[in-house]
Amino acid sequence: MKSTFNPKLFLAKVGKGRTLEQYKKGDQVFAQGELADAIFYIQKGKIKITVVSRRGKEAVIGILGANEFFGEGCLAGQTMRMSSATSLADASVMRLVKKDLILVLQNEPAFSQLFLQHVLSRNIRVEEDLVDQLFNSSEKRLARVLLLLAKFGGEGEPEAVIPKMSQETLAEIVGTTRSRVNFFMNRFRKMGFIEYNGGLHVHSSLLNVVLHD
Repeated sequence: MKSTFNPKLFLAKVGKGRTLEQYKKGDQVFAQGELADAIFYIQKGKIKITVVSRRGKEAVIGILGANEFFGEGCLAGQTMRMSSATSLADASVMRLVKKDLILVLQNEPAFSQLFLQHVLSRNIRVEEDLVDQLFNSSEKRLARVLLLLAKFGGEGEPEAVIPKMSQETLAEIVGTTRSRVNFFMNRFRKMGFIEYNGGLHVHSSLLNVVLHD
């Protein structure tokens, strides 16, 4: 008998082991060092993933948006959170209890395929981020971050406006100083790659910065 399980419907509605949480900008979903017993799925909004060193230095290691999972490290044996997750704007996030999700992964091939695609995509993103940090200038890294935030190259249409994000946060993601971010953002604006009009608009022409050698 063909399964009627619908992964998107499963992730859209609350049910056994699934609760929907609403977050305002700056709200923390979980903190580094907390018990890891659930996975999260973003229905809408953006989530910032950060880590803090023993010396107290914080680094942004990811900005995630709608239709992405996070906190999946608990499925690989992590008992404590290795990072913190904070909302960058109003967000709706589904919390999936680990033990219940494992059963779904075991019993529903359609969901397992969707989750595997997510894991592979995240792995590719991590590799690209590493190459970006090792070989590209801070200007190229900033351009790439803005394009990713606007979802250029992803599924669906690019976002018309990026939720407001401080230059300090962008600097943490890029791995540079706020003054450098401010310098490049002004340059991008003067060249017509971005514009400020009720929010930050990113144009496809910004790809020229990333592709230029």
